[in-house]
Parts: sequence; structure tokens; C-alpha cells
Amino acid sequence: MRWASLSEEEEWPEVGELVIATVDRVFKYGAYVILDEYEKEGFLHISEISSSWVKNIRDFVREGQKLVLRVLRVSPEKQHIDLSLRRVTKRERRERILLWKRARRAESLLRTAANRLGVTFEEVYEKAGVPLEDKFGELYTALEKAAREGEEVLTECGVPEDLAKVITEVAKEKIGVSIVKVKGTLNLTCLKPDGVLKIKDALLRAKKIKKPRGTGINIYVTAAPRYSIVVTAGDYKTAEEVLKRAVETALTTITKYGGKGSFTRD
Repeated sequence: MRWASLSEEEEWPEVGELVIATVDRVFKYGAYVILDEYEKEGFLHISEISSSWVKNIRDFVREGQKLVLRVLRVSPEKQHIDLSLRRVTKRERRERILLWKRARRAESLLRTAANRLGVTFEEVYEKAGVPLEDKFGELYTALEKAAREGEEVLTECGVPEDLAKVITEVAKEKIGVSIVKVKGTLNLTCLKPDGVLKIKDALLRAKKIKKPRGTGINIYVTAAPRYSIVVTAGDYKTAEEVLKRAVETALTTITKYGGKGSFTRD
């Protein structure tokens, strides 16, 4: 979502686009609404409110109500936008409202970051919001990723380090990031004179495998020769994949050293 007030050129919605609108004035023949993301007025004719007969328009729309509408016609010259309510499915309405709420949430987080830095929201949006939307398609997705994986997510998109640090701090405070955990037990033995060092190296190699940012691997002794391995990640699929590779690394390494190993999933 790009905020209209930040654009150098006047923005208009595209025909077919789903927009969020607030009902402003209701008449017998239709309703005038304000498009929240464009700050423009649009018109919803009574014939576009419902597929069934509309006896009383106020049974369907009322002042102050939020609606998801489809854009039918746009005329910048006449400053006019025609909209439809009946051509929006329940699924489209649900998905568009969710996207709108996420955009509002993202804006709130950037405003908080701007306040902490003592700068304007517009400045923060231009330096962070624009490049993040270009990269991820949606700002809130980028902020979720930063909360989970760290400020590098932002700096890699060109966001200045000082700004990325504050935005990440705000994101971690405000966004509930889900963390999943998978674990198991490695049984490693090596009877060679330096067997303890071989086992230690196998575990160290397992812990240092390449993994997605934000994913953690912890290995600790349960009771030799048993070692617990715990993987944390943002989702189960990633956690399972990392656990599998870590275990394979440990078992391959200890076998190469002439030892033996096995793994049991907890």
C-alpha cells in the first residue's frame, strides 16, 4: 500500500481494483463514499449495492460504515469514480480487509519508529517503506521478517542502518512472532584415543551448518553419549529441514572419524 499523500502525482484507482471505502453520505439512489487509500470521493449507485432488490438502501449501507468495493469506472477529468458492492465476493471482501488491516498496522509501526527518531513519518516511509514494499510487495510482511530475523532484512533492501535498527526494535516489540521448536537425541560414540574431540567436532559441525536467518540450533549433553539437539525456527517446515541436515552432518562426521551414531526423534 502506498500512501496517496506521499505521491508526487495524483493517484487514482484502477478499474477492477478492490478498494476500502468509508460511507460518507447516503441517499435514496445511492451513497457517496471516501476511498481511504486514495482520499477521493466515489459513488455507489443503488443498482450496484446488491444482486437482489433493494427496498431500503439503509438496510445495506450507512454513514461511517467500512466497505470493500470494486472500481467500475474512473474519470480523473470529471473527478468521478463509480463503484460496486454487489460485484465483490465474500472471499474477496475478507482478504481485502485483512490486507488493509496489515497495511494500517505497518503504518502505525513506522509512525512509532519516526517518533522515536524525531523525524517525520514521510521521511521514514520514503527511506524504508518504499524499498521494502518494492522488495516484499507488502510492508507488513517485511516487518514480520525483520522481527523474526533481525535488522539485516531491512538493510539488505537499502534501509539506512540507524533507521533499520529502530524499525526492527519496534517490530519486535509490537509483532507477535511465532517460534516453533523441534528436537531429538543424538547418540554418538568414538572409541579412538581422541574420541571425545571427534564427537565434539561432529556436534560443532552440526551446529554450524548453513541455515536460514532467524533459525537456531542448540546442542547440549543429556548424559554421554546422548546429546539433545533443539532447532527453533519461524515455521515447522524450516525447523524440520534444518534438524534433518544438522543430524545428517553429525552422523556423517562421526562415521568418517571411525565412530558410530544414531538419532532418535523426541
